[in-house]
Amino acid sequence: MRKTFLLVALAAWAATASAQTQPDGPTMGWSSWNTYASKINAALIERQAKAMVDNGLKAVGYTYVNIDDGFQGGRDKTTGQLIINQTRFPGGLKPVVDSIHVLGLKAGIYSDAGHNTCAGYYGGEKQEDGTGLYEHDQQDCDYFFKDMGFDFIKVDYCGGDAGQNSERLKLDEKSRYTAISNAIKNTGRDVRFNVCRWNYPGTWVSNVATSWRTTHDIADAWSSVKGIIMENLPLSAYSSRGHYNDMDMLEVGRSMTEEEDKTHFGMWCALNSPLLIGCDMSRIKAAALKLLTNKDLIALNQDTVADQAQVVKYTNECYVLVRDVDRAQGTTRALVVFNPTDGTKQVSVSFADLCLSGQVNMRDLFEQKDLGAFTNQYTVSVPAHGCRIYKLTAELRTEQTRYEAETAYISDYQEIYNNQAYKTGIYEQLDACSGHFKAGWLGCSAQNDLCFRKVYSAEGGDYQLVVGFICGESRNIGIEVNGAKVKTITVNSGGWGTVKRSTAVNVHLNMGYNEIRLYNTANWMPDIDYIDLSPATSTGMKALTKVAKANNEVYTVEGQRAYASSRGVLVKRGRTFIRK
Repeated sequence: MRKTFLLVALAAWAATASAQTQPDGPTMGWSSWNTYASKINAALIERQAKAMVDNGLKAVGYTYVNIDDGFQGGRDKTTGQLIINQTRFPGGLKPVVDSIHVLGLKAGIYSDAGHNTCAGYYGGEKQEDGTGLYEHDQQDCDYFFKDMGFDFIKVDYCGGDAGQNSERLKLDEKSRYTAISNAIKNTGRDVRFNVCRWNYPGTWVSNVATSWRTTHDIADAWSSVKGIIMENLPLSAYSSRGHYNDMDMLEVGRSMTEEEDKTHFGMWCALNSPLLIGCDMSRIKAAALKLLTNKDLIALNQDTVADQAQVVKYTNECYVLVRDVDRAQGTTRALVVFNPTDGTKQVSVSFADLCLSGQVNMRDLFEQKDLGAFTNQYTVSVPAHGCRIYKLTAELRTEQTRYEAETAYISDYQEIYNNQAYKTGIYEQLDACSGHFKAGWLGCSAQNDLCFRKVYSAEGGDYQLVVGFICGESRNIGIEVNGAKVKTITVNSGGWGTVKRSTAVNVHLNMGYNEIRLYNTANWMPDIDYIDLSPATSTGMKALTKVAKANNEVYTVEGQRAYASSRGVLVKRGRTFIRK
């Protein structure tokens, strides 16, 4: 009797704790779908929850145990109440949720935006017909979150697409997911909400969900993992603290090679995807467990700056990415080198391309080992299907001069509907582009623009802006800085595979973050490769003494403005001094 009381008390305490505000890093945990599909039961879920604790996964941050599709048993025809499959969950869902909470973990559940779930439509689970949220939003949300105590929900869209539901419903994604979000909020619970629409649904989604799927379902194969990574490389502008691009559940520990598993997990961490384990945790391989519990990589994924890694260069068929760590615009950054090819590649990374200067201390995050100090550049051999990830701490942070178009924000961006018909911009690969991507199909409306939303100037001042563009005919680009129109330029690169640079345009940047917007409200714009920014006043070593108004500004020995350091060249009242 005393033991029963204790368990009930612990469950109540855990449920109360789960209702409190959660850390806002990407969701970490386990989901049932990858290994078991809809063939789940209460004992299986409880076994996986215990294995999460026993294997040390809880200790490093994995918190959520998510019940995916397969628990439903129909719906009461009179009350509309959701019925739970009594064969698979004989005691219903509440004992399972309580057992998860007693372990200090959180419980997740699944539903669909339409009448039927994916397993109900594709998997032959006929008892699931009518068990989606449609016409039952508030009823089901109250049941899941107030009555059962779930802390997370994934909402699919098989029942929302006319081609994937028996009623031939063609629902509107934005309306449906907004209504579901509001129903969740009405419960008064702090619930993580995952939108599962199989492509980036649109910029509206960050207003309603914690995370959102950006691709079709992952498969246990390198080709699938590679495709998902490539799809997410240009999506950094759509990820922010508490709101993340979801690259789907992890296939680590199933049938891919250890190198492919490393790349899979490492890129999910670098690109700020939720980390939801998909293998059987009671039989997890030692190598997979070691990888999944790598504290350095998990810290990168959960870093509070929440800066999804961005492509800064494409070299030797490999992608070089960088992101801030610990502090925005600080001297600590993460470097990622990704090799999607079938052969080993040698890649040399210039620290200048990473906006770092001086002595750079490096740590290998896969090996969890300090490598020592380097200057100027670092060269690494990356195996086929591999990636390498490092934490870099430098003496100086320099101002970014190039901003790739694939890091910029398209106000109307979506991947669900035909972008040409809807006149919405997209990101496409092009060999001629510096980061291997361009932004295209821009213009024809005020919203179909390209916004560089985090253009940083340490001191503010006058700059020269150059646009790298692609177009086979004369087209116009409107340039706007911080909401003020600067100029309209007309450009023509002479071909749709050729990148050219515009003439320089004088712009003024404020201290801190600025937004530079490229647009054409009436007609199509050129495709955009990048923008380059440089101070309007030359800051080369010979010109430093001519900066009459500069006060307490620091420059690198190359004459580039720097910050977050006391070392370099100090310009004070028109005179230069060396700080060692």
